[in-house]
Amino acid sequence: MTPPLARALDLAPHPEGGWFRRTWTAGPTVTPDGYPGPRASATAIHYVLAPGEESRWHRVRSDELWCWHRGPALSLWLGGSGEHPGADAREIVLGDRIEDGHAAQALVPGGVWQRAAPAPGAADEVLVTCVVSPGFDDADFTLAAG
Repeated sequence: MTPPLARALDLAPHPEGGWFRRTWTAGPTVTPDGYPGPRASATAIHYVLAPGEESRWHRVRSDELWCWHRGPALSLWLGGSGEHPGADAREIVLGDRIEDGHAAQALVPGGVWQRAAPAPGAADEVLVTCVVSPGFDDADFTLAAG
């Protein structure tokens, strides 16, 4: 069942888990070194995780900036850039309690494994925007096995 916020924002299921919709694609294109072809210079999505949902370990070839908007705190784990996510993942908490160590935004460098989940016991959906540069392309997305 589609969560209410995902329905209001017209989001679709994301392959990594959660709900998303592309909201922006920059007009200029670039062909960065190491990429298999041209990319938009940047893209953005709305991304929602409902209580109990989490994203699977995945990586994107490009840098990804997560910007928290509303809902409970969101844990974002960075699992290194090895062949598989590392066991010593570093946690960044995105949320509105900046004075308590939350971040309003966090950068996931290109090629770094990542996953996210709302705070345990969260009662509401969490909404973030993810900005990717060079822009997101399905060819640049990898889900961890398992």
